[in-house]
Amino acid sequence: HFTATGFFFAYTLAKEVDVPIGLLNITQGNTRIGSWVSPESIALVEDKVPRESFRAVYSTTPCTNYNTQVSPAAGFAIKGAIWYQGEANGKEGDSYFWKMKALIQGWREVWKQGDFPFYFAQLPSYNGKGSWAPIRDAQRKALTIPNTGMAVLTDVGDTSAEFPVNLHPRNKYEVDRRLALWALAHDYGKKDLVHSGPLFRAAEFKGGKATVSFDHVGSGLMAAKKASSRSVEPPVPVAELEGFEIAGADLTWFAAKARIDGERVMLTAEAVKNPKAARYLYTMNTDHGTLYNKEGLPASPFRADVD
Repeated sequence: HFTATGFFFAYTLAKEVDVPIGLLNITQGNTRIGSWVSPESIALVEDKVPRESFRAVYSTTPCTNYNTQVSPAAGFAIKGAIWYQGEANGKEGDSYFWKMKALIQGWREVWKQGDFPFYFAQLPSYNGKGSWAPIRDAQRKALTIPNTGMAVLTDVGDTSAEFPVNLHPRNKYEVDRRLALWALAHDYGKKDLVHSGPLFRAAEFKGGKATVSFDHVGSGLMAAKKASSRSVEPPVPVAELEGFEIAGADLTWFAAKARIDGERVMLTAEAVKNPKAARYLYTMNTDHGTLYNKEGLPASPFRADVD
């Protein structure tokens, strides 16, 4: 009856910093992000996202969970917030970015503690219908909001033949270890800690290939694979980079042959003579991705097109 995500996040921090970690459990399953946004913050993004798109699952009125759970807790002093939500908004793309912006800005306004840390989980791999690729990319773009961080979960979803398909991955420990790495690095003085997997920086399309560069490469990029989605052991090196695709101007996508070159990945495909777009794990099920840094943290999905 308590948040596993919050528990293991606090457990990981407590082990590392040796101080008690308190939690406010403000949760409810199967809710849209609009139910957690403050009424005032919706107005901040109305030019980007229509107000009616903030409506909640159980009500036509947005902000319901904000009014009943978030606002009453705003009198407590806090160190920061962690956020795991998005499945109910799974059909969205860039609109989810603007809703995240409204959510975070509204919470920071009501708590009146400045831009407190806000760390969130990217949607994990899932073997269901539809596509969470656009919303995962919107979550990645939310890292442009000040003092935020993201746990990449491409390899922890229960999507393989060995486990029943589960919308919510059982491996909460690995989810929250990755969230805690952001807090340890940014809020508890562990500045040299590699706290994120590779995040897309830029793509160059030239000479019949796509060259993708990354931030947070740590001590280097590698092709690797976890033993299973529930394993808490580091991934082990494998021979091939998998999960990349490139396309020409017609945006017909083909699997790409990928090669690591320093902090970059080079992509080619025989069927694409003049690449104009590249993407990684732009699918519902992401457990076939093999790009990690050598600290064992997976790369985030992304899509990059020529402007």
